[in-house]
Amino acid sequence: MHVLVVGGAGYIGSVTVEALLDAGHRVTVYDDLSAGHRAAVDERADLIVASTADAAALDAALSQGIDAVMHFAAHIAVGESMEAPGKYFANNVANTITLLNTMLRHGVQRFVFSSTAAIFGQPRYVPIDEEHPLDPLNPYGLSKLIVEQMLRWYDERCGLRSVALRYFNAAGASAAFGEDHRPETHLIPILLDVALEKRPALPLYGTDYPTPDGTCIRDYVHVQDLAQAHVLALEYAATRSGRFNLGTGRGYSNREVIAAVERVTGRRVPVDVRPRRPGDSPSLVASSAKARQELGWQPRFEEIDAIVESAWRWRLAHPHGYPA
Repeated sequence: MHVLVVGGAGYIGSVTVEALLDAGHRVTVYDDLSAGHRAAVDERADLIVASTADAAALDAALSQGIDAVMHFAAHIAVGESMEAPGKYFANNVANTITLLNTMLRHGVQRFVFSSTAAIFGQPRYVPIDEEHPLDPLNPYGLSKLIVEQMLRWYDERCGLRSVALRYFNAAGASAAFGEDHRPETHLIPILLDVALEKRPALPLYGTDYPTPDGTCIRDYVHVQDLAQAHVLALEYAATRSGRFNLGTGRGYSNREVIAAVERVTGRRVPVDVRPRRPGDSPSLVASSAKARQELGWQPRFEEIDAIVESAWRWRLAHPHGYPA
């Protein structure tokens, strides 16, 4: 199958491209490299450098015998979305409409969408299943929810089958591809920076949450397990659409993640305790029972030490991340 991976030079996209190629698919990556990295594109894949706002470039890309599209090309910073909501709706929603309409013109009717747990907002119960109320707290989460809602109508009225995969906290690395956001906002790569003495300390926001150690609890899912879910979703979308939460079903507190980084690296991680940040939930943990049952998805890396160790190995091999 020939898969167009939009945003395939980014973190999760690059590892998914690797998994698709390993599974025998042909892959073309479509990325404007504004947040992704040319060096993160597997050498076995083709690369088109263009924006999803460029309708002509999308038209040319989708004229190459594409069988399915995977979409990773969203802006993802929650804080930035609060400051610049228009930027998020323009890219995450409007550009996705352009992509979907171009797919239909070329008869491409399989779509795998990178969604997020941010569509749920403050959890009313944990673990969070697919029936949990949807109430995003920021423009980023709302932009993803709008696309999910649109996809229902593209399916019902246009026959475009889609699978939306709602990630919880992506983490870890494959041997070749890892996490290199600029700026970096995710806990584990920031902790590794501290371990490498690239940062003086970890800013720890809130130690008085109603959790066993007072810090937030999150469900960390290995990026290779996410990639495998995308490969499975590609087959699922051959006959039907679906929405799936992706997490291990086990939460780790910030202090537990700090301890794991210290165990794996053998280095002390200084902490700078700060007040809570507005909007942070005490606990976000997924129920992935539906994905396990319907997709046949089985995470391989459920222990936090294994997730951290893979990220640490990649950072040691790429101490400065990808080349500029």
